[in-house]
Parts: sequence; C-alpha cells; structure tokens
Amino acid sequence: MPLRTRGRRPRSLLAAAVLTAAALGATLLQPAQAAGGHPPQHDPRLQRQLDRLVAQADGPPGVIALLTRDDRTQVYTAGVGDVATGRPPRPDDHMRIASAAKAFSGAVALRLVDQGRLSLDDTIADRLPGQPAAWGAVTLRQLLGHTSGLPDYSASPEFAAILTADPRHVFDPRGLLDFVADKPLLFVPGTLYEYSNSDNIAVALMAEAATGRSYEDLLKELVYRPLGLRRTSLPLGYRLPRPYLHGYAVDPPAGPEDVSEAFGASGAWASGGIVSTPRDLTAFIRAYAGPGLLSPRTREEQLDFRPGDTSEPPGPGTNAAGLAIYQYTTRCGVVYGHTGNTAGYTQLMAASPDGSRSLTFSVNTQTSPRVKPALLARLRTVQEDFVCALLKED
Repeated sequence: MPLRTRGRRPRSLLAAAVLTAAALGATLLQPAQAAGGHPPQHDPRLQRQLDRLVAQADGPPGVIALLTRDDRTQVYTAGVGDVATGRPPRPDDHMRIASAAKAFSGAVALRLVDQGRLSLDDTIADRLPGQPAAWGAVTLRQLLGHTSGLPDYSASPEFAAILTADPRHVFDPRGLLDFVADKPLLFVPGTLYEYSNSDNIAVALMAEAATGRSYEDLLKELVYRPLGLRRTSLPLGYRLPRPYLHGYAVDPPAGPEDVSEAFGASGAWASGGIVSTPRDLTAFIRAYAGPGLLSPRTREEQLDFRPGDTSEPPGPGTNAAGLAIYQYTTRCGVVYGHTGNTAGYTQLMAASPDGSRSLTFSVNTQTSPRVKPALLARLRTVQEDFVCALLKED
C-alpha cells in the first residue's frame, strides 16, 4: 500500500511502513579507466533519464546506478541520498535490498547443493519434519522457483496485527512459518507460479537443517567471504549501519517522510531482510548471475526459466523465473538478476550471463505494481535503457 507522508500519527505511519515492507538499494569509486588510460564517458542521455525520474512529483528523492563493464565502473546519481543534508547517494551507502535478498538465500542453498549437503529434490518432509505434513512433498527446487504453493506468512492477519501494534517488533525468524501452519497449500506443488515470502524462509530453514549452522553464518561462509562483501549483513533490528541511503515515503503534495528505520528486519529475514550497498550488490550479482559461484550442473538447473513469471516488482523487459533468479529479456539482450521493494526502497541488480557486465539500480522510495504503478512503468523504461548501455558493443 502507498505510504502517506503527512496527516497520520507517527504510530500509524510506522505501522503502514512495516505492513508495506512485509508484503514484501557521487562517485566515491575510483574512476574507471578505459583504453588509453582515460575514464569512460558518462552517457548524458542516461543522466537526463535519472534527473527526470527524481524530478517527478511522486518520484524518488534520489537514485544511484552502478554500470560495470569488465573492470570499469560508472556511477550515475541524481537527487539526494539524505533530504536533511542534501548529500548525493553513494556506492557505499547501506540500504535495505528487500526481495533481492532472495537471491542470497538462493546462493546459500545452491552452493550447498554443489557441496552435496542439499539436493534440489529434498522435500520439506525430509529436512523440516516439524512443518505441517500437508506441505511435506514440497521440494527445495519448488521453493526456490516459487512453485511450492506455500501460503505467504506476510499476508497473515495475525502477523499484520503484531506489526500494527509494534512496527519494530523483533520476531523469531525461525517461527515465521507458524503464522500459516494451519493453512493448506494453495495449489499442487510444481503446477503454478506464485511469489511467496514463505518460500525463502523455508529455504533458509532447510539450509540450517542440512548443516547444523545458522543461516547468518552460512551467508558469511558461502557468500560474503568468498565474494568480499564487507558491508552486507542480515540484522534483526530496525537500525541501519552508517552511512546509509535514506528511504522515503513520497506522497505529494506533502514532502518526503523518512522511513529508513521505521521497521525491523526480523519479519522479513531470509525473504527480504538483508542490508547491503550498491558496491557489494555489484560484486554479488556478477558472481551469482555469471558462472563464478556455482558448478555448471547446478547453474543449468538454476537457469531453467519459466517464461512470463515475474519478480516483485517486475524487472526491465520480459521476465522469466529461474531458481532464485530471473531472466530479463530487453530490446537489447538478456540479463539475469533480481529485484526488490520495501518501504523506502526499490532495487534492481542484474548481470550479463557471463558475469562480465552488471547493473545495480537503487531508488529511495517504494514502487511496485500496487504501489505507484505509473512510477514503476517509468522506472522499468529507464532501467531498460541502462541495460542497453550495459550490453552495447565497445
């Protein structure tokens, strides 16, 4: 639901921010060097696109896009990362990455598949016998591909009531599925696609059951350390590490309302609780979308896409769903990646299939098919233009 920025009591604003999140990221990089030792030229047309995006009445206060080709990174920014100070967004600003975190749970699970500690055919009954027997036949493959039929815990009235009473409530993330434990599957597993936050909670729980390690430790061991992600974490509280890209609810004619720390992350956990930076997301998606993180056999399974199934929100071009990754087919070619949206933030991270080129695109307000759909349409157009710039021949 859209967030209003004035005319509500603070308690109501915080509750709205959390409920929206539950329905679940300028140039500090060293200048990239092109041939001949000269920095690559910024495309003025792309810059104008960003300037127009933040100039919209309901647009984000700020935007930052990192466009990386081989070892050359261009940083495009427009607007501000902090309305109070006027400073621009920066590559090392922390931000909520929302459902882009689902790619991280995918990375953990698929690396465990590579190690033989999990199988894509493992079922909930095999690994999580304490979960409802009605869910027992659901496989890890179906969870990663959102074809499980698990009811979405974040749509539970009881879950919403807790957040309304205390937007910063600290949940036991390993108990999130209890909110829908009395619900049957929505459809026969494997027959339909339905995006569900419950899927990635179950993925993380299966990873823990297979290893005897916490999901947070598995993220460090299998993702953060191998990829050198020094500013990525999975908190439970509402505080963001400093410095951070401030997230805003924008509802004209009122001014932007800062909702960066309006809610805690424990209610999203493996489905959307990760905090990262544009620089770290660049390193992650180049490895995850490319061939650098998984074995060829596991990657082939990961990239078995279902046409027409979209991320949340939809990414640029035509979408298709793989295992915790999406294919975005634009007018200029194909990239693999993931999106996310939550109160104050909308994210896209994508890379070419060989991992040599990547785009991270972060705006500091929320948009989705249900929240500001016109802004989302404009955003997807701009993102597609950036993909075209990414993929063009040198």
